[in-house]
Amino acid sequence: MSPTAPASSSLELIALTKRYDHAAVAVDGIDLRIPAGSYCCLLGPSGCGKSSTLRMIAGHETVSSGDVLLAGRNITDLPAAERGTAMMFQSYALFPHLSALDNVAFSLKMRGVGTAERRAQAQDLLERVAMGHLAQRKPGELSGGQQQRVALARALITRPQVLLLDEPLSALDPFLRVQMRAELRSWQRELGLTFVHVTHSQEEAMALADQMVVMNHGRIEQAASPREVFNAPATEFVASFMGGHNVFDDAATGGRVAVRADRLALHLSADATAGQPHAHGQVCDIEYQGTYVLLGIEAGAGTGAARSIQVSLSEAEFQRQPVQPGQPVWVSWRPEQAHRLAAH
Repeated sequence: MSPTAPASSSLELIALTKRYDHAAVAVDGIDLRIPAGSYCCLLGPSGCGKSSTLRMIAGHETVSSGDVLLAGRNITDLPAAERGTAMMFQSYALFPHLSALDNVAFSLKMRGVGTAERRAQAQDLLERVAMGHLAQRKPGELSGGQQQRVALARALITRPQVLLLDEPLSALDPFLRVQMRAELRSWQRELGLTFVHVTHSQEEAMALADQMVVMNHGRIEQAASPREVFNAPATEFVASFMGGHNVFDDAATGGRVAVRADRLALHLSADATAGQPHAHGQVCDIEYQGTYVLLGIEAGAGTGAARSIQVSLSEAEFQRQPVQPGQPVWVSWRPEQAHRLAAH
């Protein structure tokens, strides 16, 4: 954002582990490299270890074993203020009694920077996040989106090499969440910094990330681009968690495969599936989603499918062949549309 802004830095986690009470393992020896200047999203269900990972990178949690490297420098045991990282919290954690300007300038005050200089830097950052005109307002006088911009400016004033974001959009309403994620991505590109963003939202991660890291039970199930994660899920967990996929037994390979919901063809008789891999069941749910219709099908016994199959049809397809709840149906797919899942 300025000529003196630090260059972005790569971040590397080596066998990073977090144990609580000598028993519970929150993060289980993960290895991950996040390229400099990229937007990385740590994604997974509650309790998967993503927030513990972020806090260890930030220095807010001690590391049980393993290392955190920033630009090749081992920062594992450094205090949070000496790491070259900054955290933007889920709650924003703004001081309610301070103005937006003084909230942003606070960390520089703690470092002994003079009043005029720190306020000038804070005002500049507030201008850059379109909050300069509200610099004298207190957090309680700002909307959720405005508070987020102040929190971002406050995190950036220390000129970090890596910005860490802990579910920064979860407190916003759906419309504002979409708007703010576009702004986050724009700011990340403008800054050229490395962003590491924790979220439980698949949609959010897909929209923001260069690199998606899907976690489960303290381990990384897959780390790749959003397109690769969605189109080629590495494991059954990733396929199920990302949504939009169905998992079937594949007799040809003796393993499990994932097939996207929009790649399944719907049939009203078994004859139409001849020569193709297929499954059958009864329609249990119909959801109109505007441009498409999502069908839920309760899988029949012996199909090798999960309990429910999802089929995504365009509105025109559904109108050509409408179905009703309780109706028996068959689905088929072409072999090349099935993605083989790793065995466990």
